[in-house]
Amino acid sequence: MKKTTVSIILVFLLLIYTPTRSYAQVQAQHVSLQNGWKFKTGDSPDWSAPSLDDRDWKDIDVTHQWERQGYPAYDGLAWYRLRTTIPSSLRKTSFFKDSIRINLGYIDDGGEVYLNGRLVYKNWISGDIRSGLYGPGIVTIAANDPALLWDRPNVIAVRIFDSGGDGGIYGPGLSLRMASPMDNLVIDTDEPFVMHGTDSLSKKIALRTSNGQYRYNGKLQIKLVDPASGVVILTRIKPAIFTDKQPMVINLGFRVPAKKSYEVLLTYTDTRSSSALTIKQGTPYILTPPMSPKPKLNSAAIYGARPGRPFLYKIPATGTIPLIYQAAGLPNGLTLDGSTGIITGSVEQTGDYPVLLTVNNKFGSTKKIFTIRIGSSIGLTPAMGWNSWNAWGLSVNDSKVRVSARSLSDLLSAHGWAYINIDDGWEAPNRNGNGQIATNDKFPDMKATADYVHSLGLKFGIYSSPGPTTCGGYLGSWQHELQDARSYGTWGVDYLKYDLCSYRNLPDFKQTLDGLQKPYIVMRAALDSVPRDIIYSFCQYGMGDVWTWGATVGGNSWRTTGDITDSWESLSDIGFSQDPMAPFANPGHFNDPDMLIVGKVGWGSNQHDTHLTPDEQYTHISLWCLLSSPLLIGCDLGHVDNFTLNLLTNDEVLAIDQDSLGISARQIIKADSFQVWEKKLADGSIAVGFFNTATRYQAVPVDREKLGLTGYDRIRDLWRQQEISLSAVMDKIPPHGVRLLKFWKS
Repeated sequence: MKKTTVSIILVFLLLIYTPTRSYAQVQAQHVSLQNGWKFKTGDSPDWSAPSLDDRDWKDIDVTHQWERQGYPAYDGLAWYRLRTTIPSSLRKTSFFKDSIRINLGYIDDGGEVYLNGRLVYKNWISGDIRSGLYGPGIVTIAANDPALLWDRPNVIAVRIFDSGGDGGIYGPGLSLRMASPMDNLVIDTDEPFVMHGTDSLSKKIALRTSNGQYRYNGKLQIKLVDPASGVVILTRIKPAIFTDKQPMVINLGFRVPAKKSYEVLLTYTDTRSSSALTIKQGTPYILTPPMSPKPKLNSAAIYGARPGRPFLYKIPATGTIPLIYQAAGLPNGLTLDGSTGIITGSVEQTGDYPVLLTVNNKFGSTKKIFTIRIGSSIGLTPAMGWNSWNAWGLSVNDSKVRVSARSLSDLLSAHGWAYINIDDGWEAPNRNGNGQIATNDKFPDMKATADYVHSLGLKFGIYSSPGPTTCGGYLGSWQHELQDARSYGTWGVDYLKYDLCSYRNLPDFKQTLDGLQKPYIVMRAALDSVPRDIIYSFCQYGMGDVWTWGATVGGNSWRTTGDITDSWESLSDIGFSQDPMAPFANPGHFNDPDMLIVGKVGWGSNQHDTHLTPDEQYTHISLWCLLSSPLLIGCDLGHVDNFTLNLLTNDEVLAIDQDSLGISARQIIKADSFQVWEKKLADGSIAVGFFNTATRYQAVPVDREKLGLTGYDRIRDLWRQQEISLSAVMDKIPPHGVRLLKFWKS
């Protein structure tokens, strides 16, 4: 996390047109603002003037952040400018004629908007633009506002300050149109699909509005479409009448012919205004086979700890309970609770200790060699757990953390998920009189919280910043690093996410290699003084190519990018850009492309189903596992549906992430509509992800020689957990979907 997400309603206007310039595209019902933007790094008050000659400014694609298009390491101030005309024909044909709405995508981070040289908006309250909060920009202006020049040119200039990671104004579908009854309408699909057997689904949806002045009366059309063929399988039309006081709730039910995702198209058409709103949602489908009643060990092959430090490890195993655990060859100082599978204690002597793990139940027994390495390295495989940010943002509290811990213990710990990490929002406004960090009233006793997490056999993580304040405005660790590290040790912290945030605003900060490394070196020394193993996670958004030096200054993982959001654009931009970082991943040191965005997310007190399609979610988990990324769930674990559980409990997929070789996959093929990534595994096999980046079904060609797979004659589909033939590899892959396979020699 680099900043606090807020929804921003911008009240102002839009822009620009001259015959000699590129300008926004006018369509029948809206003005497209996707093209024609000009961009320049730096800062000058003159750049807001409408008369400015900006012909020497660079063209920029506002679909993407500026880091993706020629400014990969740029943080700080920059300006955008656009020219357009706003035709009065928009007003003549609209139902509501009182206001215009403008979609400006995301403003990231601080932003000021100038209309014809006059400041009309800023997204900060106190301080300056460096305090701005990023979020979606919906621009609204009254149709009779004197600033709105109908059928005449306008100029808008946007001043942006990027504090790190992604920056700019960006997103698909930037546009201008008249306000519509659809603006206040929500087709609420956040209730999960309920699966009945293997071929039937049901779901509850609701039509809601916040417009208290309008009574909606129309029809809701429901279509089920096979995206592979475009065939409409089912069509239903229901009358729809609702108001802000009386939403309409509809129960849907239908059969799905095959195990794949179908498109559900929901279209409400309003009778009075003739306006319509359509949303599309993919049906979930479960690939992970049901767990066997027989015992199965799901641990990584190796686990690292330092000598003399508290040791805590819960053996991941599935099967019908009760399970009985045994561990032969434990080093002196460790003991196993045979009923819970939790190993505790402390080991003084360094070395590799091969331990024979055994799990029994009434259906059988299984064994596995598990190496405990006592030495200088920890985090030998990527961390797997939960982080509060993508679900709760700054609204996180002790109760939500405990619910998440219990859910992770009950549902996921048997598959290797181990960490419960509190992100920003736990710190008190002021330190104690002796300078010690304190918790706010949302966390009355942090040690008690950690003790609860540990009692479940799980690890406990926390968040801070080297700056005076965190990204959310809470207390950071600046000039109190040693005190804070000691507090973490006292509480029982096992993981620290250290977010650069306000450190960049210190007067003596320099964005040089030494300047970027310094705060992380200081906290590394502080953590080393604490007699506890604490995973150290850098969050500074990839600045200074952190992957090239993160390990040398003591990091166990490092963010390579800005914050992820639950969209295909964000997921694909981040995930498929990780190849340059791949050579720097190794046991104990991993690239981090940010947390997972499956399940219910929200970055605050209100959650919604991820905006990723089911196939995009399969791609997400597959790619992150291939990359040897830390896997930190970002959803509300108190409300996990069966599809999300299927994503998070496939042990053969998770084993790719936890492979003891600890290297990252490489991008072997990058074509316009597909990619192939390969990861070598410790057992000599190769994991391969075939990714369809197109919006249509297609087969991804398999050139075994080019992929280095000659002689690899056995192929296993990891999601379905079954061996397949080479011809099956050529089956078509869904849009934005994946086929994750493992190849090995007989």
